[in-house]
Formats: sequence, structure tokens, C-alpha cells
Amino acid sequence: MLTVNSEFFSQIEIKKSKFISYLVPYSKYNQIYNNLKKEHSKATHFITAFRYKNSLKQIIEGSSDDGEPKGTSGKPTLNVLIGADLIDIGVITIRYFGGVKLGTGGLVGAYSDAINSTIKIANLIESRDLIQLELNILFKNISKFKYLIQKFACETIYEEFNEFGGKFIINCEENYIAEFNKINS
Repeated sequence: MLTVNSEFFSQIEIKKSKFISYLVPYSKYNQIYNNLKKEHSKATHFITAFRYKNSLKQIIEGSSDDGEPKGTSGKPTLNVLIGADLIDIGVITIRYFGGVKLGTGGLVGAYSDAINSTIKIANLIESRDLIQLELNILFKNISKFKYLIQKFACETIYEEFNEFGGKFIINCEENYIAEFNKINS
């Protein structure tokens, strides 16, 4: 399965309607959606779809047609995500209506084309099952800690330094936990 770790977007035009499609990490989906609603307040529709794994590693999916005819936009967008084997991802496609009705088949094609054009330019990466880990690292061990973060391609979410060392919150694969727990021992 593939995912993204940053935001990608593209724009297409079909029969005078403008479609701007955003592909975003699921962790930033709601924030980006709210920002786009403000930024594109004159847009006609905000079509959404998402796929992510919950804590039980079950795939959760959803979509919205946002006023377009039922089944013509959200579900086709979700089907593109499924077909591309994407996970932990959200899509927001903004439509500015151009005055020409596309019909149900035209809408399905337009929304599918919009997200496919974004997927083509996105930097897709292998999805990994990450867990969040909170660690207190002594000053003398921070360089080793930072080396392991880089070696295991972990993500630092938070860091705060104090008189003894640092408090860190990281996302990493479960099989690396033992290595991080050995650092201060």
C-alpha cells in the first residue's frame, strides 16, 4: 500500500468547470479541508474521500458527494484511491461550476480524472504501520537517539529539552521499539 507525507494538488478543466483536486495525509485531512473551504468560499462543491487504518489495523473508508448527484463524485473518487492501493490518505476535490451540466457519466469521469491527475504528480511512498512512542533521552545519548531516528526512518512529532536531556515523541515501526528503549540503559 502507498501513501503521501505531504500535500499534492492539480487542476483540470472540463466543459468550463474547474476541478482542483488535493491529495493529503489523513492526519492533516480535516485541517486542510477547513482551510480550503475558507480559501475557496465561492466554489460549488467540495467532494471528499478518505481511507485510513485504525488502531486495530482495519481499513476505514468514506466519501461525500456534497450536493452532486448521488454516486457521481465521492464514491468514484474513493474507488480511484482503492484502485491505486492508497491508504492513510484524504482527497478533497473542489469544483467551480462552469455553466455546462456534465451528466452522471460526465461527473464520474471528471472527478476520477481530477484525482488521477493529482496521483500522477504525487510523491507516493510505501505505507508503514507506525506507533507513537514517548521517550526521555539523557543528553549523553541524544546523538545515538537521533542516529536511530534517521536509520529507522522514524518521524519526530515533538521534542523538548530540559536540564537532563530531552523528551521526544516519535512515530516509528513497532519492531524498532526495543532499540529505542535500550538507549538509556
